[in-house]
Amino acid sequence: MSLVRRCSRTACGRPAVATLTYVYADSTAVLGPLATYAEPHCYDLCSEHSERLTAPRGWEVVRLATDTGPTRPSGDDLEALANAVREAARPQEREGNGTNGRGGDPMEIARRGHLRVLRSPDS
Repeated sequence: MSLVRRCSRTACGRPAVATLTYVYADSTAVLGPLATYAEPHCYDLCSEHSERLTAPRGWEVVRLATDTGPTRPSGDDLEALANAVREAARPQEREGNGTNGRGGDPMEIARRGHLRVLRSPDS
């Protein structure tokens, strides 16, 4: 289940499609595509509020290209995911020559969480 981020404007429950960031040093408001992660000093806006955005007098609004349609994985994303799953499903071959049997690639010798310790093919 994925959580849909909502517009930051009070009493607006529409899905966010853009992220607003203020650059106070330059008196600039930057409106761009929805950020990957919610940041504490950024504001997520729905399509309507992002189109109606105005900035204080003397400020500049920079609008970066945004895609207001729903995001869907591309064919490349799905292929990369499938390849990663296939790679993770392969049994780890542990040979004495320091490689994993795939033409000199380093062999995994230890793992802690998502970090891996690899033996160099030269050792």
